[in-house]
Amino acid sequence: MPLAASLTGGNRNDITQLLPLLDKVPAVAGVVGRPRHRPDALLADRGYDHDKYRRLLWARGIRPVIAERGQPHGSGLGIFRYVVERTISWLHGFRRLRIRWERRDDIHEAFLGLATCLITHRHVQRLC
Repeated sequence: MPLAASLTGGNRNDITQLLPLLDKVPAVAGVVGRPRHRPDALLADRGYDHDKYRRLLWARGIRPVIAERGQPHGSGLGIFRYVVERTISWLHGFRRLRIRWERRDDIHEAFLGLATCLITHRHVQRLC
């Protein structure tokens, strides 16, 4: 399930938005009285492979699960990679997000937030 989403330009490097996106992750219920404010691990693709950001993730107590550049495909992260691709596929299930019709960023970001809410609602329905 997507915990947070961020909107950037098509020609921006994804790694520049890693830390602001982590700051958007809401508190999630954990031990009674102590909500969790960070995930245990971060799953990302090769575009996020940089020593600086790996160190920053470890400093926040988050284990980076990121494929390394230069390593052959099938290096053991296939199961984790599936999670990332599946989430992108869920978001592309909403036609409005697949093809960007809106000119204003705030409207597109609102539809992105609505899509993440609907995806989360579907998962909660299956669990109950």
